[in-house]
Amino acid sequence: MTVEFEAIGVVGGGQMGSGIAQLGLVHGLRVYLLDSDAQALARASKSISMSIQRLVSKGNISEADASAALQRLHCTSKLEEMKDCDLIVEAIVESEEIKKKLFIDLDRISKASAILASNTSSISITRLASATNRPAQVIGMHFMNPPPIMKLVEIIQGAQTSDETFLATKALAQRFGKTVICSQDYSGFIVNRILMPMINEAFYALYTGVATKEDIDTGMKLGTNHPMGPLELADFIGLDVCVSIMRVLQAGLGDAKYIPCPLLVQYVDAGRLGRKQGLGVYSYHKLPEPAKSTSRL
Repeated sequence: MTVEFEAIGVVGGGQMGSGIAQLGLVHGLRVYLLDSDAQALARASKSISMSIQRLVSKGNISEADASAALQRLHCTSKLEEMKDCDLIVEAIVESEEIKKKLFIDLDRISKASAILASNTSSISITRLASATNRPAQVIGMHFMNPPPIMKLVEIIQGAQTSDETFLATKALAQRFGKTVICSQDYSGFIVNRILMPMINEAFYALYTGVATKEDIDTGMKLGTNHPMGPLELADFIGLDVCVSIMRVLQAGLGDAKYIPCPLLVQYVDAGRLGRKQGLGVYSYHKLPEPAKSTSRL
């Protein structure tokens, strides 16, 4: 079975959702971007437009193609408007309960042939698929952040995901210019199974006073050639997301080494969620400029 994708749906207007939507638009698809928050949709639409204009300024696409791409974007708060999409990918909060509720609704409104994909970075695809009447057409399609820039897509087949669904999803990721890696349906898959314990260990190093946050990050950047240090990366991902993934790893793999560091949990409890909040391990608030002196002395 060959699936010809013409329209995709993206649920979630945050950084991940808007990035996935942008990929669809610049690769010729109609995209339905859904969020219940009108302001989130407005921000997403503005972000997509600015990103596509940057592609024009860099000579990556023409003005005409950019204009056509933006005309293919449909922002909506109504799930039913996705009923004709060939694939719908969710990029909402990393909560199994919330995702399952969404998959029940997507299963109800989408056409029989539609593939339902999750951008989850850690939650079982098999369990998400169990909430639907089409487990063969449910798959994990984990984009890296930010999706338009990062070259990787991690694809995860659930216990009942069909080969047809896998091949169609892989072909779409390759159409987006991505390199595809495939993971079995185990907690954390490949990337976060390795990445999150490293981030957690960096928090333990900070928590126990091994070094300052700056030296921990500098050590990993210059010592292992990472583009970002683990604490800086945690802020970029979102500290709440890191805690959620560590807890998924702990529950799914049953090993105490995946227990989130108390300092990481404390930061989240205090509302220090990272870049998106303006404060995490580091502060991202702009300091006010010092007042100009009016003294003539």
